[in-house]
Amino acid sequence: MKRIYILLLVFTIQFAQAQQQPQDLQRANRLFAKTYYSEAIPLYEKISLKNQNIDIIKNLGDCYYYTNQYDKAQAQYSLLIQNKNAALDEDFYFRYAQTLKAKEKYTEANTVLRNYYQASNNSVAIEKLDKDIKILNNVTAVGERFDIKNLTLNTPNSEFGGVVLNDALIFAAVKKKPNLFDKTYKWNNESYLNLVSIPLKNVNAKDSVISYFSKDLKSPMHESNAIFTKDGKTMYFTRNNSTNGRRGKNADKISNIQIFKAELVDNKWTNIVSLPFNSPDYSVEHPALSPDEKTLYFASDMPGTLGSLDIFSVTIDGSTYGVPTNLGENINTQKREQFPFISEDNKLYFSSNGREGFGALDIFVSNIQNNAFSKASNVGLPVNSGYDDFAFYINSNSKEGFFSSDRPGGKGKDDIYSFKETKDLIIEDCKQYIAGVISDVDSHLALENAIVILKDSGNQELEKVTTTAEGKFSFTIECESKYSLFVTKENYTENSKSLTISGERNKINDGSMEIRSQDIIKKEEQLAAEKLKAAELVALEQKRKADAIALKEQKIAEANALKQKKKDDAIALEAKKLAEIAAIQQMKKDKLEADKKQKEFAAAKKKERTAAIIAAEKDVIRDKDRLIIKTDPIYFDYNMWYIRKESKKILNRVVELMNKYPEMVVEIGSHTDNRGNLKFNLNLSQNRADATRDYILEQGISKNRIIAKGYGESVPIIKCIPEDSCDEEQHELNRRSEFVIKDL
Repeated sequence: MKRIYILLLVFTIQFAQAQQQPQDLQRANRLFAKTYYSEAIPLYEKISLKNQNIDIIKNLGDCYYYTNQYDKAQAQYSLLIQNKNAALDEDFYFRYAQTLKAKEKYTEANTVLRNYYQASNNSVAIEKLDKDIKILNNVTAVGERFDIKNLTLNTPNSEFGGVVLNDALIFAAVKKKPNLFDKTYKWNNESYLNLVSIPLKNVNAKDSVISYFSKDLKSPMHESNAIFTKDGKTMYFTRNNSTNGRRGKNADKISNIQIFKAELVDNKWTNIVSLPFNSPDYSVEHPALSPDEKTLYFASDMPGTLGSLDIFSVTIDGSTYGVPTNLGENINTQKREQFPFISEDNKLYFSSNGREGFGALDIFVSNIQNNAFSKASNVGLPVNSGYDDFAFYINSNSKEGFFSSDRPGGKGKDDIYSFKETKDLIIEDCKQYIAGVISDVDSHLALENAIVILKDSGNQELEKVTTTAEGKFSFTIECESKYSLFVTKENYTENSKSLTISGERNKINDGSMEIRSQDIIKKEEQLAAEKLKAAELVALEQKRKADAIALKEQKIAEANALKQKKKDDAIALEAKKLAEIAAIQQMKKDKLEADKKQKEFAAAKKKERTAAIIAAEKDVIRDKDRLIIKTDPIYFDYNMWYIRKESKKILNRVVELMNKYPEMVVEIGSHTDNRGNLKFNLNLSQNRADATRDYILEQGISKNRIIAKGYGESVPIIKCIPEDSCDEEQHELNRRSEFVIKDL
C-alpha cells in the first residue's frame, strides 16, 4: 500500500506540472497582448526552459526589446534567425537590427537587414539602407558636437523630459521608493509618472530636494512632458485618458495617452481639460509649442499616420484648435516619431527610430521656413547612441539644454543629461580632392592652359579644367571611387593617370603629370637621323679595315692552332694515362668508403630496429651489452635434456617472436650450477641447448637462425665458491637457459 501511495503521489505531481505549463503560457500570452511585458517575462522565461516554441521565443524576445533589455532580446532573436522554420516579418528584422546597434554592431545590423531585403527582392529598401548608411557615416564624420553630463538628480528609476520654467527644471519621474499600495505600470513595473520640479541651480547638487511640480496636477496616472507658454500661465502636458480623475479606457480596455491643458490661477493649476482632438482610440502625447505659441505640435497614432506614431501640428486660436495636420515624409516615417520640441530659432527637434540612426530612438532636427519643414537630420554624437535618446530641449541663445536617454552608464532606466552644443551640424558626403601641377618633361617648368579631364570608372567625362599660370589644377571628388585623369595641350604629347580613392575624408590626391613638347621631339628625331647617317659611314669604313685585319689574324691563328694541337695531343695522352691510374686508385678508395658507410648504415638500421623491437615487445630486453628474450625458467629433469611439456609453451613464445621478425638470429645459451663434474656440466648444458634448438627447428624456424651453445658452469650469475656457499635458490638462478638475440 505504501508503494502504491508513493506512485499515486508522483503521478499527481507530474500531472499537476503538465497542467500548469499550458496555464502559464495562456497567462503569459494575455499579459503580452496587454503590453504588460515586465509581468510576462518571468512566465515566458520559465516556459522557455522546456518549450522552445517559435512564438514563445519571439514573444520573450519582444518583451525584452520593449523593456529595453537589448542584450537579452538579441539572444532570443538570434535563436529565431537560426531557425529556418521561423516565419519572420520585416518588423522582427528591424528590432533585431536595433539590438545589434545597441552593442555598436553596426555592420552586422546592416547585414541582417540587407539579407532580409535581398531575400524578399525589396530593391527600394536596399537602396534606402545604402543611403542611410552613407548619411550616418557623414553624421559620424562631424565628430562629437556636444559636451554632455549625467545630472546628479537622476535615480535608479526613470527621469526624463526636462524643460525650463523660470528658474526651475520641470520633468517626469517616479517615486524612489513606491508605497506598498502604489499602482505600477505593468509595461516596466515602475510606479506611475509624476511631474516634479527642482531649482536649476541644484540639478547637480548631491543634497538637492525634488518636489512635486503641482499637487493640483498629481493623479494616480501618468503625467509627463510638460510645456509652458512664455508667460508661464498656461501649460500642456501628457496624461492617461481620464475624466474627473478617473481613468478612461476604450473598447479594448486600453487607456491611451492624451494631452491636457491647465491654467495658472492664483498660483494654482486649474481648468484642467482634455484637448478636443484627443480620443480614447489613439494616443496623443508630447506637446510642444511654436515660438509664437500659435501652433501646438505633438506625437500621435491617430488616423492619417505614416507609421506607428507621427508628429502632428494643430493651430491654436485662443481656446479653439484647428484640425491636426501630419507633418509629412520629411519628418515622419513608417516607424516611430515622438517627443517634438520647437526651439526659439524655429527648429523642430524630435526623436525617431525610422531614420538613419545609431540605434533605438535618435534625436533629429528640421528647419522650419514658411511653415515648411526641411528634411530631418540626425543631430549627431554623443547625444545620440544605440539606445533611446529623446525629449530634447535647447536654449537657442546659450546652446545649452537637456535630453533624456536610457544608455548604459547612467544612474537608472531613463536619465536626464545636460548638454552644451559646441559644433555646428554640417553634414556632408565624404569628399576628397585631386590636385596637381602639369609640367614640361624636359624643362620641368609649369605649363599654363593645359586641359585636364576628369573621368569616372566607366570612362565618362565628369569635369574639365584648364591649368593656371602656375600649371595648377584641382577637382573635388567622392570617396571610395575610381577616377582617371587625362591631360592635353596644343603641340604637346598627352598623358593619363588612374587613381583609386580611399574612404578618408578631405584627403588631397596628387594628380601631377608631365607632358612633352612636340617641337623638341621633332628636333631630337632630326638630330638622331643625322647622327645615324654619320654613324653608318664610320661603321662601313671601320668594317672594311676590320675585315682585312681579321683575315690576317685568322691565318696566323690557324698556324698557331695546328702547332698547339700537336703539343696538346701529347700532353693529353700523358694526362689520360695519369688519370686512369688516379681513377683506379679513387675507385678503390671509394669502395672502401662505401663499404664503411654501408656498415655504418646497417649498424644504425640494426640499432633502430632493435629500439623498435624493445619498445614493441615486452619480452625483449637489454641486458648490459646483450639483447635477450626474457622467458619464464625452462626446467629439465635431473641430469636430462629432453624438452618437457610445460617448457614447450615457453619456447613457443620464442618461436612466435622469430616468426614475427624473420631476420632475427638467436643463440640458445644453456647454463648449469657449479655442483658436479666440470666436463659433465659442459656436456649436459650442450645437450640441453641442442634439444631446445631441435624443438624450435621443428616449429619451422630455419637452422641458420638458431645457435645452440652449452656454457656449463662457466658463466654464473652468482659465484658460489665453494659450492656450498650458495643456497638452493642461488644455484637455481645459475641453472638457466638464455635466448640471446645475435642479429636482427
